[in-house]
Amino acid sequence: MSMLLVERETPEGVLVSVCDADDLGETFETGEVSITVDPDFYDGEPADADEVTAALARCTVANLVGTRTVEVAIEAGYVAEENVLEFDGSRHAQYLQL
Repeated sequence: MSMLLVERETPEGVLVSVCDADDLGETFETGEVSITVDPDFYDGEPADADEVTAALARCTVANLVGTRTVEVAIEAGYVAEENVLEFDGSRHAQYLQL
């Protein structure tokens, strides 16, 4: 499963957005919470696990959507499993480097 990666320079540092390619444009819900994988924010370059991990090492903030994407962030040590939001059909996590 491929992932899409976007890196943006902001005044606060590098903002990374990563999603599973299959999730782009989808909306996922759980209870009263929903997340839309907006193409304007998440549609980037195809990336593999090594490229996503390298981007996470460079970033200040990351928004991560998708089962594979979140799995990569967990395996690389950037996200703790207990901090992941479970949606019907997908997962979401954020990373903030302090």
